[in-house]
Amino acid sequence: MRIAYYCQHVLGIGHFHRSLEICKELAEHHEVRLIVGGPPVDDVPKTITLVQLPGLQMDTDFKNLAPCNSAYSLDEVKKQRGTRLYSFFEKFRPEVFLVELYPFGRKAFRFELDPVLKAIRKGELSPCKCFVSLRDILVERPNDRERFEERVITTLNRLFDGLLVHADDTVITLGETFNRYPDIDVPIHYTGFVTPKSTPQSREKMRHQLSLAANEKLIVVSVGGGNVGEELLVASIAAFKQLNTDKNCRMQLFCGPYCPENTVQRLLLNLPPNAAVDRFSAHFPDWLQAADLSISMAGYNTCMNIVQAGIPALVYPFAQNQEQAFRARRLARKATITILGDTDLTEHTLATHIISMLGRTRYQADINLNGAVGSRLQIERWCQGV
Repeated sequence: MRIAYYCQHVLGIGHFHRSLEICKELAEHHEVRLIVGGPPVDDVPKTITLVQLPGLQMDTDFKNLAPCNSAYSLDEVKKQRGTRLYSFFEKFRPEVFLVELYPFGRKAFRFELDPVLKAIRKGELSPCKCFVSLRDILVERPNDRERFEERVITTLNRLFDGLLVHADDTVITLGETFNRYPDIDVPIHYTGFVTPKSTPQSREKMRHQLSLAANEKLIVVSVGGGNVGEELLVASIAAFKQLNTDKNCRMQLFCGPYCPENTVQRLLLNLPPNAAVDRFSAHFPDWLQAADLSISMAGYNTCMNIVQAGIPALVYPFAQNQEQAFRARRLARKATITILGDTDLTEHTLATHIISMLGRTRYQADINLNGAVGSRLQIERWCQGV
């Protein structure tokens, strides 16, 4: 089948990397195009063909869209994107169209999505099954929840053929953050959580590459894309200085590809011995296999990396909305996860948490992490009329 997958990331990289994992699985069996239009991303495998729309991202206040290329106005970029997206559908003629998040989010992009979706329904574009690709938890909408949910239901039921929820329904269900769940008319399928697998024997290989002794502990600290989370990086470095490591403990920090350069330089200036800072690793799951403790934010991708690795973890949920804290609490029921709050980021308190968690053993959680394969199989069933 010819499959088009639309993913618009505007702030972090979580949405993109979850979408990429699904596309990698689909590309092993079908012809896939991944449509993107956010800030630049790296490490896209050659098996995935990108369709690049003119870039849009959140502005510096995280409130409105802004062109990635400041030479163009927002209206100019919108017009270019709408034309290119529609033209792509005319030429590629996909049989399946997967849309990440919309209409449960990304309302600002309906200017380009609705014309395509409506044209498919009207028969003005070639026949195509349209499915939503949705993460586990929706961000709360305290001010316009009823209007938002009515808009979602109307768009979903009119323009889509199915809903893929990338979660394990024994952990989290969509109805817990979406009141109109019973009004969804299209088929719903829980795929399992989506996460990349580590490479075989990655713990042994990575520890050998790092020249880690058998009794040496490795702590990995990460903050996803790096737009937020500086306070966790700073606190982790301060706490690490409190540990009596005596060369028996190392810390590797990943500050994210979008972390401001001045923040990176401040971190480097304050690094203690046996600690290192990098922006990103394409082999992050392997790092977690090699490590003995993870300290991180609680975004979808990082949490799934943690559970897949079975590594004890300290997680610091993003405080601006409920999503990360909700996920962390649910996963902590089945995984060795301790949730940090602002008061835990003092150097002495965090050091105490680190020492405690370094004494915990690895585990294998009863959580479905096979979401990429689950997505492909269900798409194939729906397209076969099963």
